[in-house]
Amino acid sequence: MKTRNLGTNGPEVSAIGLGCMGMNHHRGPAPDRQAMIGLARAAVERGVTFFDTAEVYGPFTNEELVGEALEPFKGQVTIATKFGFNLGGVSGRGPMDSRPDRIRAVAEASLQRLRIETIDLFYQHRVDPDVPIEEVAGAVRELIAEGKVKHFGLSEADAGVIRRAHAVQPVAAVQSEYSIWLRDVETDVLPACEELGIGFVPYSPLGRGYLTGQIDDQATFTENDNRGALPRFTPAALKANRPVVDLLAEVGRAKGATPAQLAVAWLLAQKPWIVPIPGTTKLHRLDENLGAAMIELTPDDLRHIDEVASKFTVLGGR
Repeated sequence: MKTRNLGTNGPEVSAIGLGCMGMNHHRGPAPDRQAMIGLARAAVERGVTFFDTAEVYGPFTNEELVGEALEPFKGQVTIATKFGFNLGGVSGRGPMDSRPDRIRAVAEASLQRLRIETIDLFYQHRVDPDVPIEEVAGAVRELIAEGKVKHFGLSEADAGVIRRAHAVQPVAAVQSEYSIWLRDVETDVLPACEELGIGFVPYSPLGRGYLTGQIDDQATFTENDNRGALPRFTPAALKANRPVVDLLAEVGRAKGATPAQLAVAWLLAQKPWIVPIPGTTKLHRLDENLGAAMIELTPDDLRHIDEVASKFTVLGGR
């Protein structure tokens, strides 16, 4: 597995990471826990060194799963987790809670669940409108000084917030949704990351599974699968957006690659400091996703993809 640096100040990690959320959260009935522990360890055996979780996944149980799975590989892998949600039912708080004392409490609890001494990458999961980002960055800076956190990250933050946070505590990575069918970050966020030397981590690089080509307008979603409530996963949108998958399939055939592999390879080709984190619960899909690291897209390939993609509008909000 090739490696990449998450920006100027971030860690060196595998070029493709593993998003662990779906192992027991938001993707239908939770798979067998021991099978998911085995999957995470199989990823390590294949060269994956970057794993993504969060306290809100479960909540808490995803961190516990990741902690158990990766405990044998301490010092060999980079684990990213997140803070920022009001999970304690604090009266008067909205869904977000990034107060400094809450950040510290989350860090302490995550360290225990993940069975580690230091959190490699600690993201603010969502920007809290009630807490200035400078206070958030300052709180993480204190945790870094104490050795409880190594790197600070932001998720779904705009360029202005990124700049303000970075001025207080250097941001190692920004995580936001990004794929060939959702490119909003190209306008302001990616240029800010490039200017400041910040790595970028696209979540849902496979469009929550749609870009694999395995989901059509007849798809149904179980109660615990949040895709059933998303506008982009209505039958009409699933049918209307099929040209995106057709484009990936067309270019993929010329490269001997699947649509999923092409989607991840396209992201890797955008910038050398981009590290996608596709999630899966199946070993053969893990192998498929990791195969994207071996696909080389030429400038002509990228121009062709952009030219064709510019001709259709994706239906449905994310």
